[in-house]
Amino acid sequence: MENSSLRRRVLMEIENLVARSCPKQKVPLKFENLHVAILKNHYNAADVVFDYHRGRVSLDIVMDDRDYDPKRINLSVPTLHANLWFRNLCDFLKTCIDNDSKSVAFYAGLLKSYQSNEMSLVA
Repeated sequence: MENSSLRRRVLMEIENLVARSCPKQKVPLKFENLHVAILKNHYNAADVVFDYHRGRVSLDIVMDDRDYDPKRINLSVPTLHANLWFRNLCDFLKTCIDNDSKSVAFYAGLLKSYQSNEMSLVA
């Protein structure tokens, strides 16, 4: 029971962080890094580039992880290039938040890093 409440709290906190990271003006670099991390996790993307002004995101999605070997240089990992359009950045990012165990653990780490960054800015 406690595990599910922790999962809900992590998901709620990451959604709150996403909501704070979507300003009307230029997106700060720390929040752009958050957006990239969320999309890399959701789409299993190797590269993510945002064009906030045009409402577009360009991704290189890894199609098959079996060809990836961290012990050697990977020159032939199959990827699919995608160019996605979004109308509302906040809503788009919230749809990319997954609730599986691996993703929730990833989001907990993101939350911890952003909380420690905010604490260092206050101190």
